[in-house]
Amino acid sequence: MASRLYRPAHPSCPPQRRNDSLLVEAAKTVGLALVLSLGLRHFVAEARYIPTGSMLPTLQVNDHLVIEKISYRFHAPQRGDIIVFMPSEQLQEQNPEIFKDAFIKRVIGLPGETIEVKNGTVFVNGKPLTENYTAAPPEYVYGPEVVPPDSYLVLGDNRNNSLDSHIWGYVPRENIIGRASVRIWPPNRVGEIGPQPPYAGASGE
Repeated sequence: MASRLYRPAHPSCPPQRRNDSLLVEAAKTVGLALVLSLGLRHFVAEARYIPTGSMLPTLQVNDHLVIEKISYRFHAPQRGDIIVFMPSEQLQEQNPEIFKDAFIKRVIGLPGETIEVKNGTVFVNGKPLTENYTAAPPEYVYGPEVVPPDSYLVLGDNRNNSLDSHIWGYVPRENIIGRASVRIWPPNRVGEIGPQPPYAGASGE
């Protein structure tokens, strides 16, 4: 008679133990996803939306953007970049209601440059800045002021309705979160965000 091999029978796993095991695995999966999400948000990119009209007409209220955080690890912000940053601790302490959240503005003045605003024009080192993205010429006077080292002068494209450097000063580089790279909402405005062509910088540069 041919012998037969049998595997020893194992008692089935109690339903409660199976449920507990499933819950543990689900918790592990959610935890891993959360860690990856937080890591990507901290080091790579994050989503932001536009709550005010200070960057009109370039950015509309409720536009949703991707803020990338990698490029400034390799090079400094450039004139024309649209950046997201936190106000200085001093500003946050002075008026936490206004300065508790991140701001989004355009980089205009780089470290060491002399910036002046007069007669509806921004001047960089005495040369007029070519801009085709503003809502209207600025109606205020500013400077001349030299941008400190490792700091940036930022202005809203809606020059006369923007709480920006001409009111509260400069943005330290360490306060910059990232650069607005892509608009992901609304569907009819999806696309890359960059210096508005043909962005020429200061005339004669």
